[in-house]
Amino acid sequence: MKATGVVRKMDNLGRIVIPKEIRRTLRIREGDPLEIFTGNEGEIVFKKYSPISDISIFAKQYAESLAKTTGKTVCITDKDTVVSVSGSGRRELDAKPISKQLEELIEKRENIIAAKGDKNFVNITKEGNEPFTYQVINIIICEGDAIGAVAILTKEQGQNMGELEMKLAGSAAGFLGKQIEN
Repeated sequence: MKATGVVRKMDNLGRIVIPKEIRRTLRIREGDPLEIFTGNEGEIVFKKYSPISDISIFAKQYAESLAKTTGKTVCITDKDTVVSVSGSGRRELDAKPISKQLEELIEKRENIIAAKGDKNFVNITKEGNEPFTYQVINIIICEGDAIGAVAILTKEQGQNMGELEMKLAGSAAGFLGKQIEN
């Protein structure tokens, strides 16, 4: 654990304010769920909660199956991080923070099909150095909330994405959303 040097007092209702700089750095927004852990030495640790991480093993298996079926890279994210990747391009994506563009796409609940160079093409990660030329992104909805995305990606020139890939990504997103609800 890293000390921040910030000290806050608890109010009479048991509330503590997390400083704005820390919220901004960790991308914690109003309404975000936080998981609370306690340690043996009296520590209280808050961790940003991701419902997709609850089914991360299942998401990984689904991504592997979809990647094998399509021959493309399949990526599953929550609202902050790439949770699972299968297919080529793993190194560029796995466990990386998502881009601001993708975060906004999730918030808007906008599904897209795009080629590199199109105005609606988005980087998957914050680094933005992915070699993909075509993408299909479908938003995962759980109990009415947008919680992540399923992306099908390819590096191959001339391998346009179409309605089939959009339906596959939509099916995956719908299924993962239902798994989290159950």
